[in-house]
Amino acid sequence: MKITHTDGPPKDLLYFDEEMDLQQKDVEDVAEIFKTPLTGSYNWDYTVSDNRIKRLYELGKELNWNGSLDLNWDYTHPADEKLVEADEDLPHETLEAYVNLTEEEKIEFDRHDTAELLSQFLHGEQGALLVASQLVSCAPTYNAKLYAASQTFDEARHVEVFNRYLQEKIGVHYPINPNLKALLDKILTDERWDLKFIGMQIIIEGLALAAFQMLKMLTKDPLLKQLLHYVVRDEARHVTFGINYLEDFIKTLTPEEIEERAEFAYEACVISRERLINTTAMQKYLKMSEEEAREFSLSTSANATFRNFLFSRVIPNLSRIGLLTDSVRPKFEALGLLEYENAPDDFEVDWVELEKPLEDFDKIPTAV
Repeated sequence: MKITHTDGPPKDLLYFDEEMDLQQKDVEDVAEIFKTPLTGSYNWDYTVSDNRIKRLYELGKELNWNGSLDLNWDYTHPADEKLVEADEDLPHETLEAYVNLTEEEKIEFDRHDTAELLSQFLHGEQGALLVASQLVSCAPTYNAKLYAASQTFDEARHVEVFNRYLQEKIGVHYPINPNLKALLDKILTDERWDLKFIGMQIIIEGLALAAFQMLKMLTKDPLLKQLLHYVVRDEARHVTFGINYLEDFIKTLTPEEIEERAEFAYEACVISRERLINTTAMQKYLKMSEEEAREFSLSTSANATFRNFLFSRVIPNLSRIGLLTDSVRPKFEALGLLEYENAPDDFEVDWVELEKPLEDFDKIPTAV
């Protein structure tokens, strides 16, 4: 075992050669240390209350899936077809720099653009894995500890399948977006367990759930569609867990504590909305600077629609748990996000949908 410690995440792309035959001695684990004043808690009341959290825990056990056996890894998307293709042109496809690419270069760009997005999913899922493991220790109630333990296993499975797809089907990892890293660091190193809940279950997982659903609609690769479909089903339970739990807990806090958490949620949304823009593949293939690629992404109506779709899932959840306070409402309104306050929220989850058996490879629905 070889472990190399670094002061930060890698900055370069990592390529995987399908012909590589690595042995354990060839593997180098790259670790970055973070420290957290985590305050854990025992729970000595083992009474199993029959509530929504227990129901979610039972669903997690019933609908467990095996990332190695239940996904159709035998399928490989044709090398001359895009992985992601919308019914209409995507914003970058109207640019002269893209039009001038050869068909082979367009396919290569599609692979890299998809790899950059999926890599952020992978890194975010590792963050979720670490946070869920912390919640097992610090969640104060019995049912929450059990559910957090089941979520930890879910997140491990998500890391596994996103990593395998990137390595085997595309062959490249992109480094973590610095702003996603900063947000994960904040959540992981905060000593308050409920801020971990807010940051991960409501903000990051709420946004991820919407992003997974969107990519599931756009991808032409049935394996990736199946992978995302299974992950979405897990994430829907995770977000529902956070909403159900925090809705009751927030009511126990003082007005000052609530305002502190509302401000934290707002700042996390700002980072997510304005800074979680992936530009590395665009820079390489469309000959843009980082700032040019970012400004282009922020300026297109399609990307604005996508960002707003993401937050149409998050803002109602913040309202539901009581974190759209009078002090932060004007700030959200300035971002153009307050209009989503009364959109359907994930608390009103379709339990019948959640309880469905997992669909087979060739029966995954295409619509969200």
